[in-house]
Amino acid sequence: MISYEECGQMLDEIADELPIELYRELNGGIVLERGHRMHPCAVNNDLYILGVYVRDILGKRIILYYGSFIKVFKDKTKDEYYEHLKKTLRHEVLHHNEFLAGCNDLVFYDDERIKQYLNSRGYK
Repeated sequence: MISYEECGQMLDEIADELPIELYRELNGGIVLERGHRMHPCAVNNDLYILGVYVRDILGKRIILYYGSFIKVFKDKTKDEYYEHLKKTLRHEVLHHNEFLAGCNDLVFYDDERIKQYLNSRGYK
């Protein structure tokens, strides 16, 4: 299992690989929460939120949930875990940049994925 500290080091490394311009106006930075977060549409407690892009009174930030990664990717190798962490961070950075550009394509994509999830479990 990947420790919280190892996950934080991986996340720092991944974040440093991206161009600094992608983080403009991300005044709350990137946060690694220890806990997990369940999606409100989860049917059988089987849909974890890995990360979110947050805009609120505190500013704009990206939160990744260490506990969710551990629950979802517990049987993965360190390299596979790293790749999922990278994919999730890039996804949230894209949400940030789409927001700055006034675009919602990724929001629509995420909504469609939730619909597919619910349809696969018999919900229409």
